[in-house]
Amino acid sequence: MLNPVTPDFEDSLRALLPAAAFKNDTTPYLSEPRGRWEGQGVVVAPASTEEVASVVKACAAARIGIVPYSGGTGLVGGQLLQEGVRPVVLSLERMNRIREVYPSENVLVCDAGVILADVQKAAEDVGRLFPLSLASEGSARIGGLLGTNAGGVNVLRYGNARALCLGLEVVRADGSIWHGLTRLRKDNTGYDLRNLMIGAEGTLGVITGAALKLAPRPVGVGAAMMAVPSPAAALELLALAGALIGEGVSAFEIMHRQGFDFLTEVGPGVKQPFAEVPEWCVLIDVGLSAGISPEKALEDLFASAFESGLVTDGVIAQNHAQRDALWYIRENIPEANRRIGSVSSHDISLPLSAIPQFIVEGEKALAEVGAFRINCFGHLGDGNLHYNVFPMPGRSRADYEAERPQVKRVVHDLVHAMAGSVSAEHGIGRLKVKDLETYGDPVKLDMLRAIKEALDPLGIMNPGAVLRQRQTPPAEV
Repeated sequence: MLNPVTPDFEDSLRALLPAAAFKNDTTPYLSEPRGRWEGQGVVVAPASTEEVASVVKACAAARIGIVPYSGGTGLVGGQLLQEGVRPVVLSLERMNRIREVYPSENVLVCDAGVILADVQKAAEDVGRLFPLSLASEGSARIGGLLGTNAGGVNVLRYGNARALCLGLEVVRADGSIWHGLTRLRKDNTGYDLRNLMIGAEGTLGVITGAALKLAPRPVGVGAAMMAVPSPAAALELLALAGALIGEGVSAFEIMHRQGFDFLTEVGPGVKQPFAEVPEWCVLIDVGLSAGISPEKALEDLFASAFESGLVTDGVIAQNHAQRDALWYIRENIPEANRRIGSVSSHDISLPLSAIPQFIVEGEKALAEVGAFRINCFGHLGDGNLHYNVFPMPGRSRADYEAERPQVKRVVHDLVHAMAGSVSAEHGIGRLKVKDLETYGDPVKLDMLRAIKEALDPLGIMNPGAVLRQRQTPPAEV
């Protein structure tokens, strides 16, 4: 069993760390973006890997839980502990150095507390691209992005965070440091510890540094928004885009008109690209090499798709400002969702061919529960949908608290029945622990628990995240 942070333990931490490591105002660290939970704990912000190790060693000796805190943008409660004994909240914000950049190797090495936008800028400064991109890139930090194996809009071309990492530096649950910060692209020397830590959500150790893959910057970039008659047509358009443009397709996003309606209803204000908002549309982003015009590639795609009946209208950006305006719409749909307030939000993934049927069946199944507005949007290129259920006009999400568990169950049951995942890119955190138990393969769960037991025998690392917190005392170590 874990022990709570006491005044005496806080004093012991103050003997280990400088005064700058302690936060007088802990409020920002004890809440999450949707306002559904509030956490607890003493917040400390070490400035080096060695300081992180000293905190972890002290917590292990006292059997005190540690909740790693990165940018605080997670949506499944992995960054706060609402119930249980008071933990140490370990913020990586002061570990914010770009350690080294190797342009010829396409590698950047940084602290785990570096903000994603700063990594992108550092890559741009040497003529390279760090392609991980998501709405919270101005506040999300590298450690949390790796801890949750974040996705974003460019997974179709560049992969998840896991695919963009070569090596890690990690403080283990006993305070020892794994120096795995390799820049090697080939290293078959035993188990893949890097990929074990990525996506573990801080339950196996604290990521303190990362060696990240960079990519060449495309010479020409472009975007287009095209109206499609249905999700099935959007899938056919995706295949056509791959055939005509190949790996130059960086992102392929699908959006339902409900997202546009929310933007009109509550903001942020956007310039509508169509005279009449279509029921469904897609946002396509491309990055091409020298000698190939992005605008021409998208025009050819539109012409071929229009002739095949896959698109009914379209807007092709003619410059960077127009491209940014199209992306501004997509990137602000989550903010409009937040202002409306969802009954239940779902980060799901499905086999691509199952998506059209899921959208039809999901609407039918929810209609049997009650009357809702559904905003379905997301990364069609990699099968990840954000399938969010909202109150009807004039009502609030508080009016639907009784229906909320049933809404979630209906959606997740259908996803599971169609061989999908109930967590595509946000992780498990604490919100989806029961979902993992309900829908996860029992053998997989046994393996996860065995790994947790082996690497964190005291159960101090992000207790209760991913796996239910152990109730029996651990063995002496």
